[in-house]
Amino acid sequence: MTVTSFGHLADGTEVPLITISGGGLKVGVIGLGAVIRSLDFDAGKGPAPRVLGLETLADYVAHSPSMGIVAGRYGNRIGGSRFPLDGREVALLPNERGNHLHGGPKGFGKCVWSLADAGSERVVLTLVSADGDQGYPGRLEATCSYRITGDGVLSIELTATTDAPTVVNFATHSYFNLDGSPDILDHVLQIPAEEYTPVNAELIPTGELLPVAGTPFDFREARPIRFMVDGKRAGYDHNFVVARTKAATPRLMCRVTDGAGAVALEVHSTEPGVQFYDGANLAVPVKGLGGRAIAANGGLCLEPQIFPDTPNKPQFGSAVLRPGETYRQLTEYRFRAL
Repeated sequence: MTVTSFGHLADGTEVPLITISGGGLKVGVIGLGAVIRSLDFDAGKGPAPRVLGLETLADYVAHSPSMGIVAGRYGNRIGGSRFPLDGREVALLPNERGNHLHGGPKGFGKCVWSLADAGSERVVLTLVSADGDQGYPGRLEATCSYRITGDGVLSIELTATTDAPTVVNFATHSYFNLDGSPDILDHVLQIPAEEYTPVNAELIPTGELLPVAGTPFDFREARPIRFMVDGKRAGYDHNFVVARTKAATPRLMCRVTDGAGAVALEVHSTEPGVQFYDGANLAVPVKGLGGRAIAANGGLCLEPQIFPDTPNKPQFGSAVLRPGETYRQLTEYRFRAL
């Protein structure tokens, strides 16, 4: 384990870079956004990068498309930047066409987390979000723990407590590219979901739960991400319904392999849904780690989560956290060579 300085923000705040290793993994985490900057997995031919990352702190501040962040206080979207809570309407700060995305203009992915603990195979970060932060009620205390727990296994535990009723939904937002290809369209994806949540033109869920059968959203059997419909490639930035409620222990959310079938990643999580984003809007104007260009579809996101816009969609369940309760998400990235 090493801890070094990754640089300073404009206000002088220092951002640490913590590197942990074990089980064939080497993981670099920065304090800004609790970001996974690098994740190398040795599939038998030496360590190779499996996520997209950027070279400098300035690049993350100016150009990162939420790359590697822990999104919160509410990851994904809340329509209209408002929601009802206990008989009143909560107004949030908008940051996407009048809607609220990944916690707002300064969501958790843009905050500097404090380094609380670190060891050879673990790093623990904490963050305090004040009452009223981005419009959310309640003072929230959050913890993010990254731990290497086995061969090729990175475990991510996210917890939070509050002193007043609020809503919480964390989402991990790494862009995976398992083989260094220019795009991930030939990666093969499987999602054990019978339903998905369709969205409107602003990517806000309509409130329906529709079957994937007979649609481009059917990943129940593993298939390439590239999928043509009437001569056009299908695009994906949608929540898939793996279950209707959270689980006590992680279950399989999705499985992806590189185009050559050499490396597999399974994502297991306690969450009911997983957002699959194909990176279609990636257009990073600076080079990534290793000098690689990052263009459209250069990486894919697989984000375990409570369904987007749940605070406005009671049929989706509840995202409310109350005093005395603890929000907990446990997600595992399980890599293996094939």
